[in-house]
Amino acid sequence: MLPSAAILLVLTQTPDVLTLKAVGDVMLGTSQPEGYLPPDGGAGVLADVAPLLAQADLTFMNLEGPLCDQGSSTKCKKPGRTCYAFRTPTSYAAHLAQAGLDLASTANNHAGDFGEACRRQTEATLDALGVTWSGPVGTVGSRTVHGKKLALLAFHTSASCNDVNDVPNAVKLVKAAKATHDLVVVSFHGGKEGTNAQHVPKGTERFLGENRGDLRAFTHAVVDAGAALVLGHGPHVLRGMEVYKGRLIAYSLGNFATYGRFDLSGPLAVTVVLEVKLSLADGAFMGGALVPVRQVGQGVPQLDPKGAGVQLVRRLSNEDFGQAAVRVADDGTLSSPPAK
Repeated sequence: MLPSAAILLVLTQTPDVLTLKAVGDVMLGTSQPEGYLPPDGGAGVLADVAPLLAQADLTFMNLEGPLCDQGSSTKCKKPGRTCYAFRTPTSYAAHLAQAGLDLASTANNHAGDFGEACRRQTEATLDALGVTWSGPVGTVGSRTVHGKKLALLAFHTSASCNDVNDVPNAVKLVKAAKATHDLVVVSFHGGKEGTNAQHVPKGTERFLGENRGDLRAFTHAVVDAGAALVLGHGPHVLRGMEVYKGRLIAYSLGNFATYGRFDLSGPLAVTVVLEVKLSLADGAFMGGALVPVRQVGQGVPQLDPKGAGVQLVRRLSNEDFGQAAVRVADDGTLSSPPAK
């Protein structure tokens, strides 16, 4: 593997190209239950990767849980049953800002862990940081970069959010956003979870009795409707990537900075920073790179000199998408497959 500095040289910015970086699930620690906050107020969790994340026009994360200092959860009431409810202190948001966070999804199965008051406090905290977000039903984030308007639409397999399983409505939302924006980025939280969920099946996925989406149908539909880039998360592992009609689809960016309460064994600790170049003229995928990262200890992301994430995304992409798979070079550089 080349060092990260060499990888970044691939993405020299030009006036007609938008450079966007994206990572998967981020939860910097939870105040409930006690004992799952990092010892330094969260300052060290992103320290190793923050300089890398900040070097982009825009940086995206999935916030796996609310930023909140109040509220109570009704989620974990059954005795003897393992349950996960997250609440990250709002003071930790400063570390997200220092890492260059610009775009955030709040569409996931932990966003409502502490009720509507915490949803609102999360949104207010992001607003105060100048972070563009999307998640609840009908929400569209809007941002101007290089004189172009970009829309963020985040989806989850829940009626409390823009819904992955309502594909006709997703198409309507993307078309409406595209009518008023130059570029549309779609984020989705969907699919099965865990070490056995690395592949993207054809058809609907189910997990714990829930419909977790027909992700191939969803992603292709939103690209057909005008999305320039589709970013997936939720399975807690990396999945493959394909190029569909000249647009990149990343089916899962895995765990990224998930402190304290996550299983990080095996592939659950392997992740990447995805770097994408998009044409500002039409949103087409112009190439990019993967920077390999691994979570260590309680869930601290560090650059991975062994490059496991790069190798994993290349293998899974080829196995699941064949000729449509994004091309992944040994140094992490991404390119489109040859035209048919």
